[in-house]
Amino acid sequence: MAEPVRKSVLFVCLGNICRSPIAEAVFRKLVTEQKLSDHWLVDSGAVSDWNVGRSPDPRAVSCLRTHGMNTAHKARQVTKEDFVTFDYILCMDESNLRDLNRKSNQIKNCKAKIELLGSYDPQKQLIIEDPYYGNESDFETVYEQCMRCCRAFLEEAR
Repeated sequence: MAEPVRKSVLFVCLGNICRSPIAEAVFRKLVTEQKLSDHWLVDSGAVSDWNVGRSPDPRAVSCLRTHGMNTAHKARQVTKEDFVTFDYILCMDESNLRDLNRKSNQIKNCKAKIELLGSYDPQKQLIIEDPYYGNESDFETVYEQCMRCCRAFLEEAR
C-alpha cells in the first residue's frame, strides 16, 4: 500500500513569537484531533531575524495554555529552503505577504502557495493583527481568528 501523501504548511508573521506560533499550535491540535498528524508537516517562522532562538511571547503561551495547548517552539527566520519544502506558506498580514512574495521571486523552484491565513476566515477578517503591543485579549482575538482560519484551511486542503 502506498504511503499517504504528506502535505506541509508554514505559518509566518513578523517575529515568530506571537501570531505564527499560535497558528502553528492551533493547526497541530486540529490535525491531531482529526488523526491527521502523520499527513502534515507543520512549522512557523518569521520574515525578520529579530527574535531568532526566542520562545513565544509569554502572553501567547498563556493564551495557548488557556485552550489546552502548549508549544516548545523557538523563533526562526524563513529560509530559502522553506519555499521549496512547504506546500503552503500562510502569513498574517499584507506586509508579511509582500516580504514573502519578494523572497519567493528569488527562488528558482518555489513550490509554496503563499497566501494570507485570513483568506480562509469564514468571517472574512483577512488580516490577523499583531497583538505584541496589545494585551491578553488581543492574543485571544488572534487565537480565535487562527482557529477559524486553520479549520477552514484544513477542510479545504484535505
